Amino acid sequence: MDEPSVAALWWAVITSGVYHGINPGMGWPLSVSAALMEGRRAALGKALLLLALGHFLAMSAILLPFTMIFALVDWQREIRIGAGVLVIAASLYLFINRRHPRALARIKPTRLALWSFLAAMAHGAGLMLLPIYLGLCGIDEAEAGGHRAAADLMLSNLDISLTVALVHTAAMTLSGGAIAFGVYTWLGLKFLSKAWFNMDVLWSLSLVTVGTLAIWMAY
Repeated sequence: MDEPSVAALWWAVITSGVYHGINPGMGWPLSVSAALMEGRRAALGKALLLLALGHFLAMSAILLPFTMIFALVDWQREIRIGAGVLVIAASLYLFINRRHPRALARIKPTRLALWSFLAAMAHGAGLMLLPIYLGLCGIDEAEAGGHRAAADLMLSNLDISLTVALVHTAAMTLSGGAIAFGVYTWLGLKFLSKAWFNMDVLWSLSLVTVGTLAIWMAY
């Protein structure tokens, strides 16, 4: 894979992180609420870190299993196609079923990391990263064909998966944190009730786009 393609994939990791951060469904309004309830700005940063931890764990939970199966070099195309179909299926399900899981509403506000983990899993946030991650694993595809042990390939993919999850989460935290800071510092809680925006349809369309591109790139 040439350098521009690799760079484009990493920019996709960052862009998807910014996209997740902007989406209020990933939790930045909760950090504003935490800061307003405690009456101190430090609570905002603490809440954002907890949300980031949960999001990172959710991304890792989706990517890590593919770290092992993607070591099957002879089946890389089929794995990519399967991942694309999985992403599209998840997007169609989320488009048809727009109700947010009731379990999220039952989680105490103090358990932000758990809420963030479950919210990311329920929204299929990790699936958006999956085709990008598999594309980055393809960097070693030529070398992997019979020249690298499966264990070495799995270790390499593990490093990539954790780096993808970390970079993505950092981009999400910075973008969501910037919005949360602005709302807390200047706009206030009334802004959340008057300017709330719903990204469910756009989210579903994004997943369809990512899944379709994954299948196209596999060929």
